[in-house]
Amino acid sequence: MGQAVPLVPNYPIAYRHRPCTYVQQNPITNPRGEEVLKSADGGLRAVPFPVDDPERIPAQRYYDEKFYKLELEHVWPHVWQMACRLEQIPEVGDWIEYQNVGKSVLIVNTGETGIKAYHNACRHRGVPIAGAPKKDGVAGSAHGNCKSSGFVCPFHGWRFNMHGENIFVYGKQLFSERQLEHADINLIPCRVETAIGAAWINLDDDAPSLRDSIGPLIDRLEAHNVDKLRMEWCFATVLPANWKLAMEAFMEGYHVMKTHPQLYQASGGIYDDRYGAETGPPDASKDVRMKTASQGVTLRQALDAQLLSMELLSEGMAGMLHAKEVEIARGLMDPEGLPEDLGQAIPMWYGMVADQITKQLQARGEPVPNLCEVNVSHPVNAVEFLFPHYFLLPYFSSFSAYRIRPLGPESCFFEIYSLTTFPEGEEPDPVMEPVVLPYDSPNFPPIPRQDYSNIPINQVGLHAKGFEFMRLSKDIEGLISNFQRLVDGYIAGVPAEKLAKANQMLGGNFDGVIKDLGF
Repeated sequence: MGQAVPLVPNYPIAYRHRPCTYVQQNPITNPRGEEVLKSADGGLRAVPFPVDDPERIPAQRYYDEKFYKLELEHVWPHVWQMACRLEQIPEVGDWIEYQNVGKSVLIVNTGETGIKAYHNACRHRGVPIAGAPKKDGVAGSAHGNCKSSGFVCPFHGWRFNMHGENIFVYGKQLFSERQLEHADINLIPCRVETAIGAAWINLDDDAPSLRDSIGPLIDRLEAHNVDKLRMEWCFATVLPANWKLAMEAFMEGYHVMKTHPQLYQASGGIYDDRYGAETGPPDASKDVRMKTASQGVTLRQALDAQLLSMELLSEGMAGMLHAKEVEIARGLMDPEGLPEDLGQAIPMWYGMVADQITKQLQARGEPVPNLCEVNVSHPVNAVEFLFPHYFLLPYFSSFSAYRIRPLGPESCFFEIYSLTTFPEGEEPDPVMEPVVLPYDSPNFPPIPRQDYSNIPINQVGLHAKGFEFMRLSKDIEGLISNFQRLVDGYIAGVPAEKLAKANQMLGGNFDGVIKDLGF
């Protein structure tokens, strides 16, 4: 939202409506006796309700129990999941639990040996050694410090240090020697890598690395000092909607005109120019249509509209456009020296604002990059999606972030963070747990409150008789199609290297086109 994104060429004509290649031959079963739908001769697994037509997403993918179970079996165990912000575990021995789809992982700051992660199960009888139980289906947010006390199993008292090593077995004389071989009773490590200020875990020891999966987007984000941002608040809610549906609401800005009318009324020309509307929304008054038209507007009126848009974004998202940035922009409202031509004046004014944000925040000791330089050398979109469940939303120097975790076929846990910079030594205490609110709570900021009013009813509408598929724009809703077909790739068993290359195509694809993912 709020930034124009350049168009890229449409996906190849030859790719449109390509028939599904996922075939089922000689199904086999996993160790639990469940059919995994993989051919014995190395072919791909069958995908129920596949995306045969990239412009049409079958509705059942958002509520079918079998499809959801296939995601749990073949997607989540093989992808990089954003587990925590690094400022949540700043000291040696600090740990935090990450829960998702029935799995629990402990992320630990071990000091010189770096960030480690362990599967949360005692090697005696499998009891979690730390963490919080789920409440009403929502993952707990357990955390602590294990430097001196280690982790102690609450069942029989076995103890493990921050390096995952077993350091105490009560009554060890009661066990056979082979049961207590040192390497065999240490905690099982989980893959963990760090980037853009976060720790990421992957349950698959053979998956491509985080950077091979996300690609150059990581470098672009780190050039914007995302690793130096700190959480100033976090809200969360349980949405009665499929996890994919909740995320797809933020993969395009096409919804702004109707869902966020205050943003459209402030600067509708931006959205009309992007999405091709000539007259504004059908229910807009004549005054609104005139206010949002770009023709006949003076430079001062145009600047006022830009500032109002910034203020509304700040009220609704905070991190995406922080109040301190709006205040700096407010001090640059004198149009003197700017060209009269709005097409030249407005971009020049934004450059002035970015320059002053850089200089004034750096003067306060905040780790802000030179925004004018990185916006050219390492451009990022208004929304950046990191598969499978994390979003970063930049504007100037601060960011908003979303993280979504499934709770069932038609339920998910949705977190919103505000991320910003602070002078060195003046960082606040880390936010360890979100403020959990009902999804219809008036205490949410306006913009997510508006989004949350749509997503649950969207889930209901998918069950309507005769509604067979989502009907996507090939030009500006392509990220939804690309994301869904990547999910299909995981379920089908496409080779990991191809999945990683396809994953990289999602970077910078907000408001983008449908792409040929290569499988």
